[in-house]
Amino acid sequence: MLTREQHERAACILVDADKAHRQATQLSTTFPEITIEDSYLISSLVHTRRVEAGAKLIGHKIGLTSKAMQASSQIEEPDFGYLLDSMLLEDGAKVKFADFCVPRVELELAFVLSKPLAGPGIGLLDVLRATEYVVPSIEIIDARVLNPRRITDTVADNGAAAGIVIGGRPVGPAEVDLRWVGGIMYRNGEIEETGLAAGVLGHPARAIAWLANKVGRFGTVLQPGHIMLSGSFIRPVFAQKGDTLQGDFGPLGSVAVQFV
Repeated sequence: MLTREQHERAACILVDADKAHRQATQLSTTFPEITIEDSYLISSLVHTRRVEAGAKLIGHKIGLTSKAMQASSQIEEPDFGYLLDSMLLEDGAKVKFADFCVPRVELELAFVLSKPLAGPGIGLLDVLRATEYVVPSIEIIDARVLNPRRITDTVADNGAAAGIVIGGRPVGPAEVDLRWVGGIMYRNGEIEETGLAAGVLGHPARAIAWLANKVGRFGTVLQPGHIMLSGSFIRPVFAQKGDTLQGDFGPLGSVAVQFV
């Protein structure tokens, strides 16, 4: 593993890249011996710095939840990152394109908890019982390091989390079969991607169970009121200045964001 000094240096690289809106050299290039464990420690350091600067933790994001994405990243499980109040945007929000490095958007279902989830031992039904509602969302992702990226780069970079837009119609977890929730991503009125939520580990609630069990080993509990992004069921769509991206979730409504 890397030394504590290297962890701190890597965290500084990511923080500076985020502030400058300019991608840095891959951490896997700067620190060739970096491991997944190092990456999670670096992500935690960056998160701690942001909280100390005044940000508030409002939940977590889960990524790499499809078999295709796991295969492309040469891993066998998802990854996770932190969601902060500064990332939460209103439906239809206008965001500055210049505030990002290379923004992309994904369609996801967001779970909002009514009860705590403490792993290990959490299963799909435990998640459904602990969920107050599920709501459509667009996640804005923004890699703070250059391509080609390895999984160690992505994990250290908080899973590339940059923003979350929530909209549409919240539903109780038993109101619909969440596997069959579909989404259409439009860019400026043209369809870019489509998908089904079943693409997330067969059922999006399984992603939340995975997260609860993953962080539960370290004593972390998923808290009531927190937002859990279950993972994208479409390929990321690049955003350019002037683009309006809209996610149509059918009966669950739609959610949109504009880059200006």
